[in-house]
This record gives sequence, C-alpha cells and structure tokens, in this order.
Amino acid sequence: MPEEKRPSLSGLTEDEAREFHRIFIVSFLGFTAIAVVAHFLVWQWRPWL
Repeated sequence: MPEEKRPSLSGLTEDEAREFHRIFIVSFLGFTAIAVVAHFLVWQWRPWL
C-alpha cells in the first residue's frame, strides 16, 4: 500500500517549502545585515546613548 501524502496547510510541496524557506532566510539575513550597517553609520553620525 503506497503511503499517501497529506496536503500541507500552505499548499506547497515539501521541495517548494524548502526552497521558500531558504529564500526567506537569505532575505532575512540580508535585511538584518543592512539594518546593522545602517544603525552603525547613524551611530557614528549621532550617537544616541
């Protein structure tokens, strides 16, 4: 009896979900890096502490 795959809540296959997750993580890390650099530059311009 072949194993029946249950549909996911998102409607994505497992491979699609993995690809989406990878893109999401890379995008999040890129955004975070830009935010850290921006905060550092503003800190150099006008320290807030």
